[in-house]
Amino acid sequence: MVTQEQRKRQLAREKFLRQQQRRTAARRKARMRNSVIASVLGVILVGSLALYTTGVLNDDDKAASAEATPSPEAPSKAPDPCEKPASGKVKTQSWKKEPAVTIDKSATYTMNLATTCGDIGIALKTSAAPHTVNSFNFLAGKGYFDHTKCHRLTTNGIYVLQCGDPTGSGSGGPGYTIPDENLKDKSLKNNVYPAGTIAMANTGQAHTGGSQFFLVYQDSQLPPSYTPFGTVSESGMKVLKKIAGAGESTGQGDGAPNATVVIDKATVTKS
Repeated sequence: MVTQEQRKRQLAREKFLRQQQRRTAARRKARMRNSVIASVLGVILVGSLALYTTGVLNDDDKAASAEATPSPEAPSKAPDPCEKPASGKVKTQSWKKEPAVTIDKSATYTMNLATTCGDIGIALKTSAAPHTVNSFNFLAGKGYFDHTKCHRLTTNGIYVLQCGDPTGSGSGGPGYTIPDENLKDKSLKNNVYPAGTIAMANTGQAHTGGSQFFLVYQDSQLPPSYTPFGTVSESGMKVLKKIAGAGESTGQGDGAPNATVVIDKATVTKS
């Protein structure tokens, strides 16, 4: 016969076994649950990687980046301060020798450059530079300067607008050269060509002037090797300042003017 004490011990063992079975079952369920979670996470990670490598997420990332950092816009160019050139073409003309001097050296001559940027009036120094003034009178009468571009603007060191080359290349000329004149002009002090001077360009050698000339819009340090043959009017200086204000194409201080500077018509008048 089972005593009461034995019965208590048997019930205690059965209770312990039931607890152990419940704990074992709970651990088994936990392992199964964790395994399922791990499998699901693995599917998600693999799917995300596939999306990334096919570019889906990458495109979205680029779109977000584009919104955060807009592409820089090209700087806008300042508007051209000059008008469109008059209709017409540059004449191709050349002469073998300097024209005979036919001007009246004691008379007053003026030159007007009707440009796309405005008129540039010039009082010519006839008696001091007769060969130069005579050549310009001859060339202007032939329409040599009409429809030609002013091909060079210098904004650093010296301050000049250069014109008078029908080719627009800086190497054109009328086929003849004229002698240097007026190199001891009283306006040239301390090797400075003052603002308002118009002078002949040359090759750097004596007596190599042709048709190219430069207009000084600001005092410029230069050796007295370039024939000064006129003075720009006050209104003409305003035109030059406008052209200079638009700058030149290289950004280095010496290049083609940004303004469209074309001599529509050049005239020399005796008064």
